[in-house]
Amino acid sequence: MGAGTADMETLVAFFRENNPEADEAKVYRLARLYREEAAVERVNADVAFIQMCLETGFLRFGNLVTEDMNNFCGLGAIGPEQPGLRFPDERTGVRAHVQHLQAYGSTEPLAQELVDPRYKYVSPRGKAATIGGLGGTWAADRQYGEKLAALLTRLYNFPAG
Repeated sequence: MGAGTADMETLVAFFRENNPEADEAKVYRLARLYREEAAVERVNADVAFIQMCLETGFLRFGNLVTEDMNNFCGLGAIGPEQPGLRFPDERTGVRAHVQHLQAYGSTEPLAQELVDPRYKYVSPRGKAATIGGLGGTWAADRQYGEKLAALLTRLYNFPAG
């Protein structure tokens, strides 16, 4: 929870450093959407953005979730029979991701109408007050929180401008 500190240019430059082949316009859109949606729900936009980077392989996808699903965090992706949720557009997909993070990080009510169908399954609410708490909860991988923290450190150490 809280506010991110990375500006749009830093988010986009960091992303493009890790995937120079990505559609630059889409990366800008997603960075803007993450900053907007996270601000409304009081979620750290930097954490949400780097989680999207980790979950999608910097928009390379390649696992169960595909680009056309607008699912930027693997919501509902269990296996071949359950490849994950689909969202009608990028904003709804980003909002669902941010709402899911909000459920993990807070017991406060949502500010916007619920679009995350898996929100109700986060119990107890607020069980991951830090990104370290996402290991073994958001993902089965016990090192998941450390992977996110390492990406966040890389973002914060990324050269500005």
